[in-house]
Amino acid sequence: MSPKRSNDLDLVVPFVTFKDQRETMERPFFSISKQKRVKPIEYTSPDGQVHVRVLAVPEVGMATIWDADILIWAASQLIEMRRRGVNDIPRKLDFMPYELLKAIGRKTGGDQYKRLKEALSRLGSTRVITNIRANPRTRKDREFSWISDITDIVDEKSQSSRGMSIVLSDWFYEGVLMDGGVLAIDAAYFDITGGRERWLYRVARKHAGGAGSDGFAISLPTLFEKSGAEGTYRRFKFEVAKIAREDALPGFALRLEEKGRAEPHLRMMRRELADYAPVPEKPKATRRRKTSAVPDIPLFRQLTDETVSAFKKAHPGWDVWGVKAEFDAWIEDDPNREPGHYEKAFLGFAERFVRASD
Repeated sequence: MSPKRSNDLDLVVPFVTFKDQRETMERPFFSISKQKRVKPIEYTSPDGQVHVRVLAVPEVGMATIWDADILIWAASQLIEMRRRGVNDIPRKLDFMPYELLKAIGRKTGGDQYKRLKEALSRLGSTRVITNIRANPRTRKDREFSWISDITDIVDEKSQSSRGMSIVLSDWFYEGVLMDGGVLAIDAAYFDITGGRERWLYRVARKHAGGAGSDGFAISLPTLFEKSGAEGTYRRFKFEVAKIAREDALPGFALRLEEKGRAEPHLRMMRRELADYAPVPEKPKATRRRKTSAVPDIPLFRQLTDETVSAFKKAHPGWDVWGVKAEFDAWIEDDPNREPGHYEKAFLGFAERFVRASD
């Protein structure tokens, strides 16, 4: 399909293999509430090594996890350009509002166009301050807005848009294009209506996507801190327990595990590896699309006990599942990288990855 063009902008072709920027998937970069948020997000990791601060402009509020769909679309565009061999991948992306809305599963029309402009305004005004990817020598924070410039060319007679453009922040742009910077996500993600559910899907995709049959477990207090939720921990715990009972995230199963008198943990597993029923057909929050042009995330990339043992013997102290997640991300970055022998290729990748990290 050839790119659509207008008289004013060279429009990128909407692409539907969706990629999410890895570093934004588990930490509180976005409001997960449907209510306007102006209260800042202040997050510091338990070890004190990572911090995120998000500030909102009171007039428009903080960028939400639904607004982040635009960034997922943008990341997907950049990765597709790289796959096609584009040399100078731009930070500026041109598009028709109709095509972007369609790509991320939204309705189209005047009201949705207005909401799109509001989302872009929040992405452009929200300020993020973080030391993620900050220069280790200077230890200075990076400060940015998700979008640094927004253009909307409006027809004078009809007042309809003839095309829009956005300029992505350096931090986001660099994060998408760095090695292992993105993970593929299921198109059904855009059908998830709840903010907590959306955020949990992204956490599960990042941590459980490359894990084995045990999946990934995290204590609810830690999960609460990572979410940046405005409400109380008690309310958050109640909501997460309800989400776990419904167990309706696309591709991932959830299980709440009690720990005696300690706070419970939430375990996230690839659904095909979980030992209980598949996704219910009807939860309102996560209805599945009947059809999708997006292929599912490959489900056959597993490691045998022999391969795990070989890895641990060769690289003592390293997390096999963490390196596996890096390997899967590297494969997903380019379909031509899919190996004929997955486990053999994994061990080769692990050797290079560990050596480069020393």
